[in-house]
Amino acid sequence: MDGKRQLGEFLRARRSQVRPEDLGVVTYGERRRVPGLRREELARLAGVSESYYARLEQGQSQASPDVLDAIAQALRLSEAEGRHLRELSAGARRRTRTRRPAPERVSPAVAQLLGVLSEVPVVVTGRYGDVLAWNRAGHALYAGHLDPDAPDRPGERPNLARLVFLDAHTRDLYADWPAKARAVVGTLRLASGQYPDDPGLASLVGELTVNNAEFAAMWADHRVKTSDVAVHKMRHPLVGAMDVTQQTLHTEQGQNVVVATTEADSPSRAAMTLLTHSTAAPGPSAGRRKTIAKQTVKETAKDT
Repeated sequence: MDGKRQLGEFLRARRSQVRPEDLGVVTYGERRRVPGLRREELARLAGVSESYYARLEQGQSQASPDVLDAIAQALRLSEAEGRHLRELSAGARRRTRTRRPAPERVSPAVAQLLGVLSEVPVVVTGRYGDVLAWNRAGHALYAGHLDPDAPDRPGERPNLARLVFLDAHTRDLYADWPAKARAVVGTLRLASGQYPDDPGLASLVGELTVNNAEFAAMWADHRVKTSDVAVHKMRHPLVGAMDVTQQTLHTEQGQNVVVATTEADSPSRAAMTLLTHSTAAPGPSAGRRKTIAKQTVKETAKDT
């Protein structure tokens, strides 16, 4: 990914998404050929010359932190979007590196955490969503149809963005799939600013853009989003509907530990308990686990 090109694309996209009247810019009712703010209007709001701002969008100039903050304020960027803007600017100044980084590995401390949190689903993801590890419950919740040992093989690791956009099971798993998809793209946008020279990330974005029109449209929108806590309505094929709170913890290595929980004494907690208990011990196949879970649900319903 070209850092200068990314910076220009982000600025143009966000400029087009801001309505002049929201910023007090007088338009006198004139018809505009393009939506959003004009370059000269944004330059005036940010306190820089139009020519300077034009060069910035074209990747021909560099901006100081004060100028970037002024542009972020003029565009009404969120904290995450402003951080993304600064990362894109820093990436545009760096010399491009094409060397592929070493495969990511889970640290011993995170491996211990996975072992301790055996009763709740946990998934560890890398820089741009590769699954580095999951416990048995995490595998059962998010991807029980996949090989549980896949994260141990760097070349075959599942990727969250691929699953959300290209995997039918994952698409059906989320009742509000569009919201989940937008969140995944927003997080991937952040990663593109943090790791602009990573060929693996560029390859992933290219693959998804070619193979999924919805991803291509969301990616072109340049929306940036980060949320460490999110609640998803999930429709699990084994235990049915659940409201799952997904919390993300960040490690010093840039990895993410995603923990899924449910509200105490709720139907969602009962469903999650059934899921974790039906997958607690190795042995039964996925089909057999599905049968066991359904039988348990029926027996529980009879007793209540």
